[in-house]
Amino acid sequence: MSNLLILGGSGFLSGTLARAALERGQHVWALTRGQRPLPHGVIGLIADRRDPARFAATLAGAGIHWDLVVDCIAFAPQDIQQDLAVLESLARQLVFISTDFVYEPTRRRFPQGEETQHYTSTGYGAQKRLCELELQKSTNGAMAWTIVRPCHIYGPGSQLGCLPAHGRDAQLIARLQAGEPLRLVGGGHFLQQPVLAEDLARVILDLGGQTAAFSQTFCVAGPEFVESSEYYRIIADLLGAELRIEELPIAAYLAEHPQAAAFLCHRIYDLTRLWEAGIAPPATPLADGLRKHVASLTADAQ
Repeated sequence: MSNLLILGGSGFLSGTLARAALERGQHVWALTRGQRPLPHGVIGLIADRRDPARFAATLAGAGIHWDLVVDCIAFAPQDIQQDLAVLESLARQLVFISTDFVYEPTRRRFPQGEETQHYTSTGYGAQKRLCELELQKSTNGAMAWTIVRPCHIYGPGSQLGCLPAHGRDAQLIARLQAGEPLRLVGGGHFLQQPVLAEDLARVILDLGGQTAAFSQTFCVAGPEFVESSEYYRIIADLLGAELRIEELPIAAYLAEHPQAAAFLCHRIYDLTRLWEAGIAPPATPLADGLRKHVASLTADAQ
C-alpha cells in the first residue's frame, strides 16, 4: 500500500484523484488551506503555500515519506521551486499537473506531441511552462519528477462547457432545456479531445513509481476527438433538447478577448509516449463520460 500526497485535494481534479487513490487502497494525504471539505478517508494537512515556513513545517511534521506527490496547485515557477526545496527528502516522485495551454495556439501540430519549439509566452499557459522549466533544469537526484499536460478535463465535480462563450457554464443545462441558442466562437468547429477526470486520475496514479515516466512529459487526452459543437450536441441529446448554435466570429471575439486564444485552436494530441511508458491512455468514450457528467449535475439540481 503506497502513500500519496496531493497538494490541493478539495478541488475538481484533486478531489477526483483522491477518491481514485482511496479506491485503490492507497493512504492519501492532502495539503489545503482548510477552507473546503476533503473526500472521506483523506488525511488533511492545513497550510497555505504562500506561507513558506508553515508549508515546509507542515509537510515535514507529518512524519511521512510519500511514494508520490501530485501538485495540482502550482501556477508559478516559485511554486515548483518550493516543491523541489521542501519535498526532495520527503518524496520519491513528484507529478506536476501542467496544461495543454503551454502550446502556442497558432503553431500547433495535428496531432500535437510533447515536443515543440513553439510555446506560448502569455497568460496561464506561459506560467505553467515556466513551472515545467523549473523541473526540467532541476538536479534533484533524490526525487523524480513527471509532467502531465491534460487537455479539457470534464466530469462530475465541474461545470459543463469546453468553448467560449459557454465554457464551464453553470447555466448550460438550463439554456439547452429552454431552447436558448449557444453562442459558440467559430460555430464550434474547433476540434477537442476531452478527457474524463476519472481517466486522468487513473493515468496519474499509474505514472506513480513508473521509472519510464521519470523526467518525462506526457500529453493526456481522451480516446476520441470531435468538433466542439459535437460535444455540446451530445449534451443536448442526453437532455432530449435541440442544439441551436449562434456563431461568434473568431477574429472579433479574439480582439475583445485575447486571453481566449488557447481555447480557439484545434486541441488534439499524440498519446504515443504514454503507451511507450507502459501507461494505457484514457479510454472512456466521450458520450459515456458526458452521460455521467450530465447525470451528476441534474442530480445536484434536484
